Amino acid sequence: MIYFDNSATTKVLPEVLDTYNKVSEQIWGNPSSLHNFGEQAFNLLEQSRRQIADLLHVHPDEIYFTSGGTEGDNWVIKGTAIEKREFGKHLITTSVEHAAVRNSFEQLKQLGYEVTYLPVDDEGRISIADLKAAIRPDTTLVSIMAVNNEIGTIQPIKEAAELLKNYPKIHFHIDAVQGLGKGIQEEIFNDRTDFAAFSGHKFHAPRGTGFIYGRRGRRIAPLMNGGGQEKNQRSGTENLPGIAAMAKAIRLVLEKEPSAIETEHQIKQLIMDHISQFDKVTIFSKNDDTFAPHILCFAIKGVRGETIVHAFEKQGIYISTTSACSSKDHTESGTLNAMQVPDDIATSAVRISLGDHNTLDEAKQFVKVFDQLYEEFDKLS
Repeated sequence: MIYFDNSATTKVLPEVLDTYNKVSEQIWGNPSSLHNFGEQAFNLLEQSRRQIADLLHVHPDEIYFTSGGTEGDNWVIKGTAIEKREFGKHLITTSVEHAAVRNSFEQLKQLGYEVTYLPVDDEGRISIADLKAAIRPDTTLVSIMAVNNEIGTIQPIKEAAELLKNYPKIHFHIDAVQGLGKGIQEEIFNDRTDFAAFSGHKFHAPRGTGFIYGRRGRRIAPLMNGGGQEKNQRSGTENLPGIAAMAKAIRLVLEKEPSAIETEHQIKQLIMDHISQFDKVTIFSKNDDTFAPHILCFAIKGVRGETIVHAFEKQGIYISTTSACSSKDHTESGTLNAMQVPDDIATSAVRISLGDHNTLDEAKQFVKVFDQLYEEFDKLS
């Protein structure tokens, strides 16, 4: 089996699973309990928080644990809207965001908020000039993804941060779900980022784990009320085994980051060089520093994306149709649509997303299978 769908989810590393199991078996106390067993659990919780903060060069009290990227994005967006509603109800995001972001803004529109969706160019990237023009006196939030989950575009978040230094009262949120371990931590954690959301299952941690970074001094309203966990910001008994496992996963991923990025670039280039020779292939991703190293999106004209996915699956190769979260809807890519790619091409788009376990030998096997399938598709069309 060749697994090229790592942007959808990653396999839990054995070492990470071992941590999860040990904590589940040995430290099952509630971190909020007053007894010694609860204290032991609380200490491990805070140790995990410190470890993540140290790895990302932020303060421990700026890390808040969640159930994943969807909750993190929802919390920051809606929490900002609620917290800052007396100062304005205008919000800014991009036209290529993940559904967790886009649908959060759509819900706020139904509640009387006004949302500006920034357009993108033919690489799926926003213009800083457009962002500047969109800002109004009543703007309270700018939300921009770090890495596009469909084609891999890295948004100009550092340039956006520089602009937003002139507007210190606006919250700046980054959906960083696809950004950890891809060489862009310095861009994500710049000196103007207020919030960033992360999802554990994108970097070999268990599903149902995640965290947000929230800069000191920035306030958002809690969405989950209850026992007052996470400094009264996110109530609910903490998933301690998952959190400890996630902390280990981050350490392991960042240790391998330089070599993993190099290999991902090599794999991506090998596949791009090969498939670009075919007339009916359109490639939407690039292999330079303006795109993430692990995502490659392409289309075969005249063949629907789900047909391509299932054809590769029969050969033991797993890829995806753009965003796996919405691939079963059988709709064209939201990103490609925003890029004004014609529908007949957009509905043919598929995504390869690499991980630190993938190899050049797998890429060579992929191109062999690609040749075989392309010939079959060509006969059918």
